[in-house]
Amino acid sequence: MTRLSEKMKTENDQASARLKGRTMIHMFQPSVGAEELEAIGEVFDSNWLGYGPRTQAFEKEFADHLGVPPESVLFINSATSGLHLTMELLDVGPGDDVLLPSVSFVANANSVAARGARPVFFDVDPHTLNPSVADIEAALTPRTKAVTVLHYGGQPGDIIAITALCEERGIPLIEDAACSVGSSVDGKACGSFGDIGIWSFDSRKIITTGDGGMIYVRDPELARRAHRLAYHGLEDRGAFATAAKDPRRWWDLTVHDLGRRLIGNDVTAAIGRVQLRRLPDFISRRGAIAAEYNRLLSGCEGVLLPPEPPDGHVSTNYFYWVRLDAEIRDAVAEDLLAQGVYTTFRYPPLHEVPLYGADVVLPGTDEAAATILLLPLHQALSEEDVRRVARELRVAVERRTHRRAA
Repeated sequence: MTRLSEKMKTENDQASARLKGRTMIHMFQPSVGAEELEAIGEVFDSNWLGYGPRTQAFEKEFADHLGVPPESVLFINSATSGLHLTMELLDVGPGDDVLLPSVSFVANANSVAARGARPVFFDVDPHTLNPSVADIEAALTPRTKAVTVLHYGGQPGDIIAITALCEERGIPLIEDAACSVGSSVDGKACGSFGDIGIWSFDSRKIITTGDGGMIYVRDPELARRAHRLAYHGLEDRGAFATAAKDPRRWWDLTVHDLGRRLIGNDVTAAIGRVQLRRLPDFISRRGAIAAEYNRLLSGCEGVLLPPEPPDGHVSTNYFYWVRLDAEIRDAVAEDLLAQGVYTTFRYPPLHEVPLYGADVVLPGTDEAAATILLLPLHQALSEEDVRRVARELRVAVERRTHRRAA
């Protein structure tokens, strides 16, 4: 067993011991069932499990969901693969800087560093956890090759202004839309504003394929290259015959790039197609849960609720976060865990990770990391679950506030 596995097992055992028979309310939980199983069964019956018609259909349906051309979208095996592919498409390398929020998933910085480039971290607002144009401008360097933004927790940031800034400076814009599969601004899907957008369908996301992701590439030629790189550099993923120089020798190949195998398959795509059809109901349910949290926690002393999206902004409500006094935040999280309510903070600031060697002061990020707590939010939460989370949070905050005052 690896050290990480041992740590996770220890934490799970400790949490189970604290519960004493109570059911744990988790942060994330997939919503899959009979429809997804039936779709998988149809794939098995077809006897074609790899990249095929269902993958192509999923790509088209997702493109329709975004309002972009189908050929600009590619179903891949993970959003992380999409981030690494993005760095290759943009020819990021040694001597380049790629800007990104410090409050983002580690895969963002890893994909930059893996190319020999430097991740340059910018600040975020401690309440919205999204950056302003000024935050990004302050981090720009003469070596800036690209800018990555994250719509935190599915809440769209100031993407219109950020897009305008990048276009003005001639800098490619990457949207990490992993948590924003249904988010939009003025009717335009998040992930489609910039040059490249990436979504995640891992087991904790709003729609899931177990593992998997989608990448959107605006430039048609770059999109064609993305398709080649994602399947060994071959001109055509679907049939070797169309890739051959001579149609009579369908086993011959035409290879343009040193690619890898990043593509999805019909098994996971079949799940994704069902999940995409269910997405409106998922988002509606998450919105109702967030609204109920707002109602139940309104007026709770010491608890600052998340900001309401501006007019024209639609959120997936992937995260629901509250701000607490930094001196009690961790203790409140421990109290909630003891009562069977799992909470967390995502994402730990990347500028503090020694690997990246960042020497930067980001006060908004530091404040958020010390005060923000994410509450459970997923489609499977019952009304009683939501009431229990809110009740336990109120109790824990009051208890810890009184102890501190004493």
